Amino acid sequence: MKRHALVAALGLSIPAAHLHPQSQLASQQSIGMAARSGVKPTIVLVHGGFVDGSGWEGVYRILRKDGYTVSIVQNPTISLAGDVAVTRRVVGAQNGPVILVGHSYGGAVITEAGNDAHVVGLVYITAFAPDAGESVSTLIKDPPPGAPVPPILPPQDGFLFLDKAKFAASFAADVDAVRAAFMAESQVPWGVEALSGTITHAAWRTKPSWYLVATDDRMIPPPAQRFMSRRAGSIVLETAGSHAIYVSHPARVAALIERAATTLTTTVGN
Repeated sequence: MKRHALVAALGLSIPAAHLHPQSQLASQQSIGMAARSGVKPTIVLVHGGFVDGSGWEGVYRILRKDGYTVSIVQNPTISLAGDVAVTRRVVGAQNGPVILVGHSYGGAVITEAGNDAHVVGLVYITAFAPDAGESVSTLIKDPPPGAPVPPILPPQDGFLFLDKAKFAASFAADVDAVRAAFMAESQVPWGVEALSGTITHAAWRTKPSWYLVATDDRMIPPPAQRFMSRRAGSIVLETAGSHAIYVSHPARVAALIERAATTLTTTVGN
């Protein structure tokens, strides 16, 4: 399916964005690898900070129903290196090509783990996409003027939490109130070390990528999402949604993942 037809099918808007010139050859090689395998790529879902992999349930169910093999990474979010190692173990356990999908901090994880030879594509869901030498900390240190400030509490023993009373408004504004309240109460501690972990080589420089911008995100400002996605040369789709769009609108997220998978299992231009 052509790019504009994809946009129409998903009912989303798209700013001008194309594959980064230096990644075009690598993109074609990744597409060729997936096509030669004769099977759909396995989808590996990587969660972000403050949450665990259970939030992917809606996306998981859709992808499984549509015939995809799906694995969900449960990262400890203590350090970037540790999370990359866990993700690489999951990738290594799969047969054939893999698409890595990262939400929020999970984007930093897939940016590093995506250098694995079995990974053929990256999908960022309102996520961080650092370059070599960058970390989540460096990306958030200079927020755009007027950007909302995430309600992150002072570190406790080297770990971060969000203010429970402000969790829903900042992280999950379009999630059912009962579920958002549960997410606030069941937060996973996010290690300060994970935020400061730096990327050695950004996989998006050599692998094709897709990026879903959530325009109502109050954790990662949309302008920051657009900057990172443009820099990565991602195919960019925009839609209204909170930082937890993978929970509130799993069908939109799954549609983008499936379109990436379809692109990677067809010849260039089809």
